[in-house]
Amino acid sequence: MRPRERAFVAALCAERAGLRLDHRPGYLMESALAPVARREGFLSTSDLVRAARDRADDRLSSAIVEALAPAQTAFFRDPEVLGAALDALPFHRGEPLRIWSAGCGAGQEVYSLAMLLAERRSPAAVEITGSDLSQRLIDKAEAGLYSPFEVQQGLSAGRLVEHFEQLGEGFAVKPRLRAGLRWRRENLLQDAPEAGRYDLVLGRYLLSSLGPSARTRVLALLRAALKPGGCLLLSPHDAIAAYALGLEPLGSAPGLFRQSAAVAQAA
Repeated sequence: MRPRERAFVAALCAERAGLRLDHRPGYLMESALAPVARREGFLSTSDLVRAARDRADDRLSSAIVEALAPAQTAFFRDPEVLGAALDALPFHRGEPLRIWSAGCGAGQEVYSLAMLLAERRSPAAVEITGSDLSQRLIDKAEAGLYSPFEVQQGLSAGRLVEHFEQLGEGFAVKPRLRAGLRWRRENLLQDAPEAGRYDLVLGRYLLSSLGPSARTRVLALLRAALKPGGCLLLSPHDAIAAYALGLEPLGSAPGLFRQSAAVAQAA
């Protein structure tokens, strides 16, 4: 792609999803867009970008933005941190635990949480929701089908046997683990989930991909989604932003915060 085309793509991603691409090398942008160009019948990524620009094609523009959104996920990334977040969960008598994984990618974080809760034999019913900007990733997460390479990223042999079944050359999540899981396509710059709904919100490896104003908006949205006493889990390098919201850091894990009742009422 030429500089003018890269500039158009960067502006498009910033406008539609708050994504910051100025730090991303051009060859990585082209690599991410090449499958979209092939799928849409274009000979090159430049042809794809020019078509989206010159035709003002909303569908192509959305496909470009989704392709450039962060998509790196793995099973049990930072497992000690996930465990600490679950340890900090408040239990409400007669109510299910509600967890939201924002920017869940292909669903590995959601399934990791479901496995941990199954192993802990949680005394409460649990609802886990995964959301992502990319509909293709949400479809993959909901299907629960992963390649041999993907299951090798953080998944132990014991958990693979316990929670997956081989399907062709891949591995499918067993139905009992998928019960209670919900999936939705969501643009955090445009869509606002229900306020005060979740006991735990995870936004790991999400804020660093956003520009400053989008980062502020999304962080406020994640906080607003918490119940009083609920917990927010961010990446350690994003944690400093949470201090400005008045959340209480929990020493059990870096990036883990609790929403106090006073903060929730003030919000």
